[in-house]
Amino acid sequence: MIALRNEVGAEILKSIRAPEFVIPTLLMPSAFYFLFGITLSRGGNNAAYFLATYGVFAVMGPAIFGFGIGVANERERGWLELKRLLPAPPYSYVLAKLLATLLFAAAALIPLYFLAGFVGNVRLPLSAWSGLYLLHLLSCIPFACIGLSLGFRFNSSGAIALSNVIYLGLAVLGGLWMPVFVFPDWMQTVALATPTYHFAELALSIVDKSNSESLLTNLSIVIAMSFAFAGLATLSWLKAK
Repeated sequence: MIALRNEVGAEILKSIRAPEFVIPTLLMPSAFYFLFGITLSRGGNNAAYFLATYGVFAVMGPAIFGFGIGVANERERGWLELKRLLPAPPYSYVLAKLLATLLFAAAALIPLYFLAGFVGNVRLPLSAWSGLYLLHLLSCIPFACIGLSLGFRFNSSGAIALSNVIYLGLAVLGGLWMPVFVFPDWMQTVALATPTYHFAELALSIVDKSNSESLLTNLSIVIAMSFAFAGLATLSWLKAK
């Protein structure tokens, strides 16, 4: 536990010392939500709809970039090899990064929810706010596994490029920026294969009970995808040099 606590503290301190990572990660999703989810959509039900989808978008950044680029940089500098030689549990490195990621994801959601409630006039019962926050927070776990896989398999340049492609691609194709039903048929089919789409559907079922018809299907798919991404991350960790 001491090793894990020290690792988490080091991760948080390292991130705080990199404002070029922290500030965009925490504020960009809220800025996008304010512009597209409140200002241009004229608030109302649209503000609640985009709160559900932009919440998923908000946690993707810390998960994919924090893991993908961070791990790739540490691997290139030889820190990963050094950490493997330290007398600490092997899981502490990954678990510390995951806990730090959850912390930053939680922080990124706060201004988003503040805007929704006080500017977008989104009105939900306390149980819905709590359930939505918990769902958004947990949804960063499979994206962290994606980032972890990138960090263990590619150098920093490759991890940066692929993280951006995956981050933006999943956001657009998953319907986080605009509803999937406005897409062409082929894009709607592709959306069904993305974790972002299914997490967004789960979030929408909380803010709008009429959107809960396929709740069990969406939940089953995100659980299966999470295990698949976790398996890929584990395999990448075992093969990393």
